[in-house]
Amino acid sequence: MTTPLEEIDRKVLQIYALVGESVAGATHALLAGDREAAKALALRDELIDSICAEIDDLALQLLTVGGITSPSQLRYLTTIIRMLPDLERNGDLAEHVARRAARGLGAELSARSRGLIERMGEVAVNMWRATTDAYAERQVSAADIVEGLDDEMDDLHVSLTMEVVAGTMPLPVSVELALLARFYERFGDHAVNLARRVSGLAETLPRA
Repeated sequence: MTTPLEEIDRKVLQIYALVGESVAGATHALLAGDREAAKALALRDELIDSICAEIDDLALQLLTVGGITSPSQLRYLTTIIRMLPDLERNGDLAEHVARRAARGLGAELSARSRGLIERMGEVAVNMWRATTDAYAERQVSAADIVEGLDDEMDDLHVSLTMEVVAGTMPLPVSVELALLARFYERFGDHAVNLARRVSGLAETLPRA
């Protein structure tokens, strides 16, 4: 029988896995024009939101009803509660990309913008994998790795914005592309926040 802390840990890792699959799948669906896969991925965000709510309820129960036996457990729970908005928001951002893939936006993008989106998707996946490993293995150095990848994401965001400004695509497509660039850039920011929180607790964070 699992303890409440073990259940929280399991659910957090489940969210990490779902978000990672969603951002990778959404980028692929966008560039491949796979609308059916994109629609399925867009619906996954509801599951992510539901699991986040379950984690929040479990953590609050432990904090208010009792069951905390050490300062490290208290720190773990308060950190998890602070992590939930970033986890949930990145699920939302993956869903936003998937919805645009479902509308067939990928087919209307310029060759250069498609290449930039492909690379942003790869960087996002690498950032999320590093962030996931940071949580699963309690890595102190993960924040530096993720921040380095975020610098590349920011550079790609600038390049894609310049492609939008160049006016090589119809205005409605350019508007959607500018939003996509922002989604990936914000995804990177939330990944950095998560890696920093885990790195700050790596030496005391309990394996629930």
